[in-house]
Amino acid sequence: MNLTEIILMFTIALILGLFWQINQLKENRAQEDQIGLLKENLQELRTRIDLLIDANRLSGVDLKNDLNRDLATLRTTLVEQLEASGRGVRETLTQRLAEIQLDTSNKLEQMRQTVDEKLHATLEQRLGESFKQVSDRLEQVHRGLGEMQTLATGVGDLKRVLTNVKSRGTWGEVQLGALIEQTLTIEQYSKNIATRPHSRDIVEFAIRLPGQEEGKPVWLPIDAKFPVEDYQRLTDAQDRADLQEIESAAKALETRIKAEAKTIREKYIEPPYTTDFAILFLPTEGLYAEVLRRQGLLELLQNDFRVTVAGPSTFSAMLNSLQMGFKTLSIEKRSSQIWSTLGQVKTEFSKFGEAIEATKKRLDAASKQFEAVDIRTRKINRALSNVEAVSSNSLTLLAIDLDDPDEDTKPEGSST
Repeated sequence: MNLTEIILMFTIALILGLFWQINQLKENRAQEDQIGLLKENLQELRTRIDLLIDANRLSGVDLKNDLNRDLATLRTTLVEQLEASGRGVRETLTQRLAEIQLDTSNKLEQMRQTVDEKLHATLEQRLGESFKQVSDRLEQVHRGLGEMQTLATGVGDLKRVLTNVKSRGTWGEVQLGALIEQTLTIEQYSKNIATRPHSRDIVEFAIRLPGQEEGKPVWLPIDAKFPVEDYQRLTDAQDRADLQEIESAAKALETRIKAEAKTIREKYIEPPYTTDFAILFLPTEGLYAEVLRRQGLLELLQNDFRVTVAGPSTFSAMLNSLQMGFKTLSIEKRSSQIWSTLGQVKTEFSKFGEAIEATKKRLDAASKQFEAVDIRTRKINRALSNVEAVSSNSLTLLAIDLDDPDEDTKPEGSST
């Protein structure tokens, strides 16, 4: 509470007191003089109050000035303290930021080193795996190139074989021989044989069939032909879809097949030394299919030239049929031997029964001998048991007649 408030409160109290006195004076009309005096006092009091207020106003101004000076001083002090605190905080923050920056730099350096190490290890591993895969692929490519070179060499060899007449014949002959060797035995066919008597014409293969006389077989001639030029012209024309060229090449192929069939008939077929037909072997299914496609060609070859055309598949079926025929013929030839063998087995079996009967008798006699030996063994065991039971003072000699037949037949429970 400041001085002005005290003065105001004191003035208010005086005014209230005067009002109270005035009221009292009004009630007491007898004291009118005093009321006048009180009014004068009140006027004087107002004057003093005004003076006090003016003085208080001047004091308030001084107080305000003092307060302003104190506030300015306080502000200056606070500013200085804040500046000092700010400088301290700034220095602390700067130092802390420097420490954080240094620590962050260290952590980043460690992370960089770790990342570099892991990246280096991963990179080396991936590069190693990649190089290994590349090496494997290169090795596979190298092997593939080697296989391609081998294939190219094989294709070149095949091309040389197919463009050479003698080589083509050899290739067809090799394929024909492979099919025959897979199915028939060496006694059932011959290679490079003259099927006609007093002839120098040699057929590549001939199957040995049984003849009317023993030791004189009937030959089935088989010759391999591969007219690759005519067949190649036909396939090229088919690829170009040239109908005129296709028909021309097909007729040329038909003419070539007829010529080969005529040669086979003239050189190799000679009944009764051979069958009345021969086989023309075509080494590829495509060539055989083209021959089949020519209407009436197979019938003409069979009727006019006595030649049957066969591809690899049909020739294999023919060989299997011939093999079954050979087996049936072999069984028929050996049937008499089988019956003779069965008769010998029957005779030997009766002798075997007699031998079994004699063996049975010997076994029965041996069984009886074993029973006699068993009886004597039991008698010896009983005698030994009695010897053990007799005391040393009353030990007597027990006579045992092992050859007594009556003694041997006594029951085991009887006493001696």
